[in-house]
Amino acid sequence: MNKFEFDDFEFRHGMWFAVLVIILFGLFAQNNLIINNSITNLICFFLIATIGVSHGSLDNYKGKKLLKFYKLKSLIIFYLSYIFIAIFIIFIWKFLPSFTLSIFLLIAAYHFGKEDGFRSLSKVNQLQLKKIYYFSRGSIVIISPIIFHSNETIEIFKIISSDLFVNYLLFLNKYYFFEVMLGVVLLSCYIISGKEYTAFIFEIPSILALNYFFTPFFAFTIYFCFLHSIRHIISLSHELNKTNIKKGLNIFFNKALPLSLITAIFFILSLFFLLDLNQLNEAIFKVIFIGLASLTFPHILLEYLIEKNEK
Repeated sequence: MNKFEFDDFEFRHGMWFAVLVIILFGLFAQNNLIINNSITNLICFFLIATIGVSHGSLDNYKGKKLLKFYKLKSLIIFYLSYIFIAIFIIFIWKFLPSFTLSIFLLIAAYHFGKEDGFRSLSKVNQLQLKKIYYFSRGSIVIISPIIFHSNETIEIFKIISSDLFVNYLLFLNKYYFFEVMLGVVLLSCYIISGKEYTAFIFEIPSILALNYFFTPFFAFTIYFCFLHSIRHIISLSHELNKTNIKKGLNIFFNKALPLSLITAIFFILSLFFLLDLNQLNEAIFKVIFIGLASLTFPHILLEYLIEKNEK
C-alpha cells in the first residue's frame, strides 16, 4: 500500500481482529483447550514480552524529542528518569499494592481507549467528551473479565495485589456494580462516537467475546498484543513514513529492536528470579502486570509531556 490509507486502517484492523477471535473460538473454545494452565500462560507471557511491549520501544526516540523542548542535550537524563519512574512504581507496588493497582487500572483504561479509538472521534470536538469516550472504551477491557470470569480474575488480583483490594472488589461485585458499569460505558461509547461502526461491529464485540469465552489472561493477551499493540505499531510506522507503510514498518522494527530485546530479557530474568519464590503462574502474573505497570507510567507521562509541549 503506497501512500498508506491510514484513515481506512482502523476499520480493516478491527475486522481482522474480529476474524482472529472467531478463528480462536473455532480452534479452542469448543474443545475446551484454552484453560488456565502453565503452558497457555507461558505462551501468553512470551507474546506480551515481545509483541506486546514492543509498541513502546520507540520511547527513547520520543525522549530525544522531549529533551529538545526543555533544551536538554544528554539522553542519559531521559534514560535515568524513565528507569527511576519504572523502579519507583515497582517499589510502591511492593508496599501499597491496592493503591498502585487501582491507579494503574484507571490509567490503563484511559490509555487503552485513547490509543485504540482516537480516530473514531474525528467528528467530536469537545475535549471532555473525548476523555469520557477514551476512559469508557478502555474500561471495557478492565471490566469484562471481572463480569464473565470473576473467580479467575479475582485469583489474579489476589496474586498481584492484597486482600484489601480483593475484598473491595468482591463487595462491588456482590451488588452488580461492574454489570451496571459495563452498560454505562458501552452506552457512553455508542452515543459519543456517533455510533461509529468500526468499534461497535468489530472491536468491542470481539473484546467482549474474548472475555466471555476465554480465560482472563488469555483474553487480555490477545487484545493487548493483536489489537492495542499492533494498532500502535502501525500508527508509529505511519508517522515514520507517511507515504509507504512497508518502509515505515522496517524503520520501526530497526529502531524498536534494541529496547524490545532489553525489555524481553528483563521480563524473562524477572520470571526466573520469581520462580524461586512463586509457582510458575503466580510468577508470570506478577512479572506481566507489575512489569507492564512499571513501563506504562513513564510511557504515558512521556506521551503527555510531548503532547503538552506540541500544543
